[in-house]
Amino acid sequence: MTAAYYVQGVLSQVKSAINEQRSKVSTSKTLFVHDNAGPHRARATTQSLRELGIQVLPHPAYSPDLAPRDFWLFPILKDRLAGRKFHRIQDLAKAVNSELRTIPEEDYEGAFRKWQITLKRCIESHGEYFEGL
Repeated sequence: MTAAYYVQGVLSQVKSAINEQRSKVSTSKTLFVHDNAGPHRARATTQSLRELGIQVLPHPAYSPDLAPRDFWLFPILKDRLAGRKFHRIQDLAKAVNSELRTIPEEDYEGAFRKWQITLKRCIESHGEYFEGL
């Protein structure tokens, strides 16, 4: 993924979702979490997020276990898409989007709660290694 794709393809969808949600909640503040991948740190990305009024929360380097997509979402998608072959990237993207839509909102909320617990444990351990969630 490139920064250009991330800004145009991903953040444009984020912007639409934020605008839709802002009409339902009483705050205009948006916090955003993503890891330290190149496209996420690129100037175009940080500028786009700033223009959208989105505050990015820092993510510790080398900590994929603090990213909900790594400890929760990717295993689900990997399991659901196992054994399927995709000859075009568009077909893969369509299948992933389709699977994401079938995951109940409560499951996303549960992953967010678990992520908060993990972050708290990381803070309490002063960034040292820990197991068992």
